Amino acid sequence: MKTVFISLFLLIGTTLTLQAQRKSDLIAEIESLKSQLDSVSSEVLDARKNERVAQARATSFEAQVTSLQQSNNTLMSNISNFTAVSNKNSDIANSAIESLQATEGKLRSIKNAIASNDSTIIVVLTNVKQTLGEEAKIAVSNGAVVVSSDLTSLYGSDSGTTLTPEAEVWSEKLASILKANPTTAIDIEGLSMTGDLNVPAQQALAISTVLQSKFAIAPERISTVGKDGNLKEGVQVKIHPKFSDFYLMVREEMKN
Repeated sequence: MKTVFISLFLLIGTTLTLQAQRKSDLIAEIESLKSQLDSVSSEVLDARKNERVAQARATSFEAQVTSLQQSNNTLMSNISNFTAVSNKNSDIANSAIESLQATEGKLRSIKNAIASNDSTIIVVLTNVKQTLGEEAKIAVSNGAVVVSSDLTSLYGSDSGTTLTPEAEVWSEKLASILKANPTTAIDIEGLSMTGDLNVPAQQALAISTVLQSKFAIAPERISTVGKDGNLKEGVQVKIHPKFSDFYLMVREEMKN
């Protein structure tokens, strides 16, 4: 009986010991699980913090990207506007250069025409001196070579309107000068100091008629007029480049 009690006591003691050990193990396991839970919770908290930081950074990066895109768009727009303005200014500059070149060309043409007229006058002056002789009354005035002659040698008297033989020889020499310079024209002026312009006009016309009929000078190259000589009388012949052609050339250049 005593043995039974001892066995029962040992069994109960063992059971209690096992239960105590089991409880201790459970408590230890619970503590371990709690520690693991705390660790996991801490990691989750850190992860959430990191997620918020990453999200904030992502938002910041997105804002920076958006700002950079806007700046880039503005820059591209400014470049486009600058290019357009630059092209427009370039077109204006090119147009101005073309206009200046065209104007320079017109001025060059006029200058060349003036130089050509001056050269013609020099040639005509040389021809007149060689043809009429050093005793002839010759001058240069307003772009023309002026040859003067008295009325008596040309018409026999102050009021005569028919050329003398001497005047016809003189007219022939004028014709040879005109033929040697085909781009020139001739103005024949009858000068009066009495106020009567009819006789001077007829005297000028007589020379024109001889030049056309006897020496084949084209009528469009000749003009005649009777005018007040301002206390002078006689005939003045002016040989010059065709001013009308020069005027027409200048007018055409200015129109274009």
